[in-house]
Amino acid sequence: MVRSAIKRLAPYLAGRIRENQRLLSSVSSSSVLHEDPPSSSYSSPSPSPSPSPSLDALQLTENCVRRMKELQAGEASDDEKMLRLTVETGGCSGFQYVFDLDGKTNSDDRVFEQEGVKVVVDNISYDFVKGATVDYVEELIRAAFMVTENPSAVGGCSCKSSFMVKQ
Repeated sequence: MVRSAIKRLAPYLAGRIRENQRLLSSVSSSSVLHEDPPSSSYSSPSPSPSPSPSLDALQLTENCVRRMKELQAGEASDDEKMLRLTVETGGCSGFQYVFDLDGKTNSDDRVFEQEGVKVVVDNISYDFVKGATVDYVEELIRAAFMVTENPSAVGGCSCKSSFMVKQ
């Protein structure tokens, strides 16, 4: 019974994997020719006149900033921790968001800063989250960083950690 279910699902899963690989390879080949410098940043609005943030910049909610400041205050090391957002294939909708705390940046990273809190995104993942909003959500079943609004995504699952890409 289990083997027959696996045999029925195998072609579907293989097709999804091939489609995800095709999408990732097309994004990574097109991301080589960016006009933006790899390290752009977003500053919070201030009363003095300043340039408005790019529409493609990551936005951080007040809850996200507050929680990152709490996490940074709890760290005893000299390394200031940043929130790293990565997009990977997988999840129930094709792609999934992965959040980690990181103390370093890589040469292909984009850094977004708001009120002293930094979010780091590699160039390939950035193509999937341009203009997205990162929030920290506390629910009965979990407390986690989440991408709450993503202009590059179409649909997703109810767990809000996976999404489909606009074609």
